[in-house]
Amino acid sequence: MGHWGVPVEQSGLQATRAAAPPWVSPLGGEMPRPPASDVLGVIDLGTNNCRMLIARPEGDSFRVVDSFSRITRLGEGLASSGRLCLAAEERTLDALKRCAEKMARRQVSASRLVATEACRRASNGLEFLARVATETGLVLECIPAMEEARLALTGCARLLLPHKRWALIFDIGGGSTELLWVRQGEVGLPAVEAFATLPLGVVTVAEDCGGGDMGRRTYDQVVSHVTALLQPFDQNAGIGQRIAEGTAQMLGTSGTVTTLAGLHLGLPRYDRTVVDGLAMSFEAINRVSHSLAAMTHRQRIEQPCIGVQRADLVLAGCAILEAICQMWPIGTLTVADRGLREGMLIDLVEATSRQRASSSSPPPCVP
Repeated sequence: MGHWGVPVEQSGLQATRAAAPPWVSPLGGEMPRPPASDVLGVIDLGTNNCRMLIARPEGDSFRVVDSFSRITRLGEGLASSGRLCLAAEERTLDALKRCAEKMARRQVSASRLVATEACRRASNGLEFLARVATETGLVLECIPAMEEARLALTGCARLLLPHKRWALIFDIGGGSTELLWVRQGEVGLPAVEAFATLPLGVVTVAEDCGGGDMGRRTYDQVVSHVTALLQPFDQNAGIGQRIAEGTAQMLGTSGTVTTLAGLHLGLPRYDRTVVDGLAMSFEAINRVSHSLAAMTHRQRIEQPCIGVQRADLVLAGCAILEAICQMWPIGTLTVADRGLREGMLIDLVEATSRQRASSSSPPPCVP
């Protein structure tokens, strides 16, 4: 099935939170220590979406004051060509210009701006980011898959159940799917015991299958192929044993799981406040997924939590999710409408706190 033969990147390691990035302005370059009225900005440029959050620190968390999200499909055609196409670049540049305007208007004092799988994979990915810097003033870093997964874990860790020792966390993206197997301790961020990134996501699978209207046979082939890719990660991490012991939980952070949650709840329009943190049974996931597979493209467009921009991608996400649920039959999925952007904000909030503590400390005594 085309590019799906790319091997899965895996890592078994004890990961700790990476050092927070230096204070940077939205236009790049280090800044002086942030002022008292900190305004933090983050951008996540993915294969399918361009997303931004602007927030103010509140204690050890933050309060969002502005946001932006647009489907730009930066990775359109990438799987076949290996390059970002000009039309996708133009759509994405337009979205990033909007982000730059919002960040300037809000007087963002510190930021982190990242690009993920599309720019990692494209032969002209770094060339495009240089163009972004020239035309928008935004300096984006192309982060590795492990850093992307760490940030997603940071962003959604507060949804983990404290009485479960182990957790499988996944993020189905546009161009890749990241998986983390983590062990919870009594304090601090969970320790990453194993990590994998699969070279497929909703955009790459949909394009490889000829579009969004998969027949049942094609859908089942995707499920089988993804399941085969997941097996080495399962065996190396020993996840099955923990599931049998009842000590494992599953948490998903992606547009696929939040969309299915919204449909499951019968929402007339998507509502993050009732979706984030929802416990969704595997039976409910299968019921909604198979219902969508039986619809026409027009019927999927008419669904209130899907719309025209996601209608051709949702079945690809459902197939990837079904493979994950089949491989690890935990029975319940915690839905997270939070992830990489929130993880970056938490990092920035902690850096703010450290900066303030450092500035308020008395100078050392000199004998």
